[in-house]
This record gives sequence, C-alpha cells and structure tokens, in this order.
Amino acid sequence: MAVTMRDVADRAGVSVKTVSNVVNGYPHIRPETRGRVEDAITALGYQVNLSARSLRQGRTGMIGLALPELSLPYFAELADSVMRAAEQRGLVVLIEQTGAVRERELEVLRSERRRLTDGLLFSPLALEPEETAALDVDYPMVLLGERIFGGPVDHVTMANVDGARAATAHLVARGCRRVAVLGAHPGERMGSAALRLEGYRAALADAGLPFDPALVGEAGLWHRSTGAEAMGRLLDSGVEVDGVFAMNDALALGALHVLHARRVAVPGQVAVVGFDDVDDARYAEPPLSSVSPGREQIAQTAVGMLVERIAGSAAPPRRVVADFAVVARESTAR
Repeated sequence: MAVTMRDVADRAGVSVKTVSNVVNGYPHIRPETRGRVEDAITALGYQVNLSARSLRQGRTGMIGLALPELSLPYFAELADSVMRAAEQRGLVVLIEQTGAVRERELEVLRSERRRLTDGLLFSPLALEPEETAALDVDYPMVLLGERIFGGPVDHVTMANVDGARAATAHLVARGCRRVAVLGAHPGERMGSAALRLEGYRAALADAGLPFDPALVGEAGLWHRSTGAEAMGRLLDSGVEVDGVFAMNDALALGALHVLHARRVAVPGQVAVVGFDDVDDARYAEPPLSSVSPGREQIAQTAVGMLVERIAGSAAPPRRVVADFAVVARESTAR
C-alpha cells in the first residue's frame, strides 16, 4: 500500500499538519522537527501527490537548477544532492547547463522555461560580480557559488578562503615548504579561483613562508587535462616543489597523473591535496586528500530556502556559508 502522510507523521512523532507544512515548504518550523519529518519521508519512501498539490496551489511542483558544467564531478554530484533534497519535499528538478557562458546564464534567467518551474537554483560562472541587477527577478531564486555576492536573493556558498587556507596549512603541517597552487585565474577579482588563492596566500603567511609567483600554476577551466598541463609546466620550469594545493579535485587528479608519469613519488616527494572531495578522490592512486565543502548541506539548505520563498516568505535576503572539513588521505600521509 502507498505510504500516507499519516504514516510519516506517526514515524516522526508529529501531527499530519506538521508533515504537510514541511512538504509544502512553510517557514517557521523548528529545524529539528523539519529534520525528523524529512528523515521519516526518506525512510518510508513517501511520495507527494504532485498533481493534486499543483492544482491546489497553482504551482508546477518543479524547480530549476542551472549549473555551469555537468562534466565536472563537483557539479554532477551537487546536482545529485539537489535532486535528492528536492525529492524529499515532493519536487522535481529541471537541470540546465550554461557552459559558463555569460549569454547562456542571462538566457536562463529570462527564459520562458521559468514558467515551467516554481523557482530557480542558479550557479553562475561568467556573470561579472557587479551584475547584481540581473538577479532581480520576479520569481523565487537562490544563488549558488562564489561569483556574485551582495545580490537581492538568498545565497548559499562555501568557505572558499578558509577551506583553501586549511588545505595549504595541512600541507605545511606535514613538512611542505615549497607549496604550489594549481588553478589560478590571473586578473580574476571574484570567484572560486581568486578566493582560494587568497586562502593559499594566507596560509603561507601564517607559516612565515614567502609567496613565490613561480609556484602559481594557471588553469582556465578546472579539468583533469588543465591540471595535468599546469603540473607539467611547473615541473618543466625546474622550480622546487614539495607540495601541491589544487583548487579542485579534477585539477589534482590531473596533477597526480603527471607526477606518476614523471616517477615523482606521492606523497614521498610531493604531497597533493585537492578541493571538493568528489567521489573519485577516494579511488585515486594514492587516495586524494581534499577539502569537503559541505555539498549535502549546500543542497539541503538551498532547496529549503527556495521552498520557503515559493511558499511566500518575504524575509530579507540571507547568505549561508556551508561548513567544510579537510579529509586527509594517503596523498598527504607523510
């Protein structure tokens, strides 16, 4: 038999009305109560009757998710987390890929497809930091990522500076004194690369180590191939390197490939740490240390905030920074 709202209420120890409030995204529910209801929904496999709810509320039961590039593991795994968070609330996710192209990002914001969705989760990479006016839309939206701050909408982001600082400090604590960084974007004023470079430099300063521009490896798009190319250029330059902080795990995996090919022992000669803690990191050779940026927290928080806006919340725009942790594995095990 189908699981009912009463079944969820009984398992969570709350009223049917409370379960209804949670699945319909009403604000002002205590976090611990919301958590119990969401856990019960997941455990029982409860499915909201989307057709009935949509007719009753004048909504589609669908939210949009616009991401730069699903071929990057972080964005693919974020999309998976968002879909699961949405499913817990009885929502379907329409995913769009912008390719980090400004015109396509603007098109997502203005598209007629917004009539199909009740709200949008939007992660831009090409819009300029000052283009906050583009986010002033007439539908519920939550901003993701690090490209624009101070906009007119809710924003869920990660601790880029502090995470990069902790990753670099992790290498320094293991005896590295010539730490390279891969993934820099010269001239970038705001974005993941600029923020993570800031954290890298702060960790060097904390340790009393000089900043050496020769240890900065540039990379445009953060792919395995660009990480391999940046690592190769550093080794070819003859600069001394005993540690590598790669600004994402794809770059780190590319760097590991080149280090293996050049017969440079990891972590014996060069320790490597990445950022994002994607699933591939655990299966690298050696397993890759990485910064876990709180992907599940980002997804759950962003979907929850969007649902509150869809339900009519008029609270001032909020910004949430997810928790992070350095996950140490064999690539830095000195």
